[in-house]
Amino acid sequence: MTERNDGPSRRRVLKGAAAGLVTAGVAPTIITSAYAQEYRNKPTGDTVTLGFNVPQTGPYADEGADELRAYELAVEHLNGEGDGGMLTTMQPSNLTGNGILGKKVAYVTGDTQTKSDAARASAKRMIEKDGALMITGGSSSGVAVAVQSLCQEMGTIFMAGLTHSDDTTGKDKRRYGFRHFFNTYMSGAALGPVLSDEYGNERRAYHLTADYNWGYTQERAMKDSTEAIGWETVNTVKTPVGAGDFSQYITPVLNSGADVLILNHYGRDMVNSLTQAVQFGLRDKQVNGKNFEIVVPLFSRLMAQGAGDNIKGILGSANWNWSLQDEGSQAFVKSFGAKYGFPPSMAAHTCYVQTLLYADACERAGTFYPPDVIRALEGHKFDGMGNGPTEYRAADHQCFKSVLVVRGNANPTSQFDLLEVVQEVPREQVEYDPAIFGGELGPYEVAM
Repeated sequence: MTERNDGPSRRRVLKGAAAGLVTAGVAPTIITSAYAQEYRNKPTGDTVTLGFNVPQTGPYADEGADELRAYELAVEHLNGEGDGGMLTTMQPSNLTGNGILGKKVAYVTGDTQTKSDAARASAKRMIEKDGALMITGGSSSGVAVAVQSLCQEMGTIFMAGLTHSDDTTGKDKRRYGFRHFFNTYMSGAALGPVLSDEYGNERRAYHLTADYNWGYTQERAMKDSTEAIGWETVNTVKTPVGAGDFSQYITPVLNSGADVLILNHYGRDMVNSLTQAVQFGLRDKQVNGKNFEIVVPLFSRLMAQGAGDNIKGILGSANWNWSLQDEGSQAFVKSFGAKYGFPPSMAAHTCYVQTLLYADACERAGTFYPPDVIRALEGHKFDGMGNGPTEYRAADHQCFKSVLVVRGNANPTSQFDLLEVVQEVPREQVEYDPAIFGGELGPYEVAM
């Protein structure tokens, strides 16, 4: 399919029709559609440019590197190269390997540095100087919220990468932003029953929390879910992102009376804080007549790889894992492994899926015109992409699907077999009313 012709001749017809109605004494109807609109970075040649904004430096750089690998693979598949990956399993799908609307996909990249200001600057540069029609990526919710707000202002669709804060599709949601990844509420809802079964209902928890919006909502979700099963919260302590040395925050845990440490950390921060907690002997302690336990609410294979043996037996949640046996997951794992020599992370998975979902929405809309593409994404239901039946809820642009509870594998069969899937939690258990987090999506039409 090629994009509908929204050139001058069509606009002249609309203008002339409205004038005729006025002459006839009839109030004209204002028609707004892709045919009547110009929009930022409308493709005019034989290519369409996407902007991949990932942390290439900073504490989440490992995730960013894997995201970029996934984006490059998605571009290859959209352009008809390689084995097609999830283009062969995605249902429904209008993608044929002929680019997007007949235009070859090109891309530019930016470094978010896991800093909101840097991420906004690189996204702005890609939109204004490089002609990016869509921005995607990131491994931080602070970055996602900042870039999503910018994209709303500029009329550019943002397909979020790895962002887990409730705020992204809650109080800070935007019409031009979409998230495939799950959120902290879902992590808490999925983990609560498992923690109750594994560790009982009489526990005392101590939280170390990354000091930004993701950490705050992750802490809140875990407090709510653990207190609901009878646990007591002993203390909550904020820690700076990229701290490196967490010893000053771990030492007080030893004498707090807590028997569970909940690490609301991600990326290298989680690797460092978990490693140091184990070095301090927390996992060897008995407190309140119970074995001391550590919980990491969100972790990935990349983090497990960095933490080594320290991750064994640790419970957490994940959006996806390469060991899943459904057709879509295995098609993606095969393509990614053939290109890079190792399996993809969940960050890579969500970024790959987001790219294909955007491309498919353009095909279904028959245009790159952002308001029409947004409407094609809102309420869209799909399958064959690794998480079972999934819906992009129109009310908040949050994807709803199953969530994984995982455990660090005690007996890995390879250097990548680091997470054991304990449970696939169904959508019904983690779904919620969008009104609980507030926020307004905002308008479809924005001034250029």
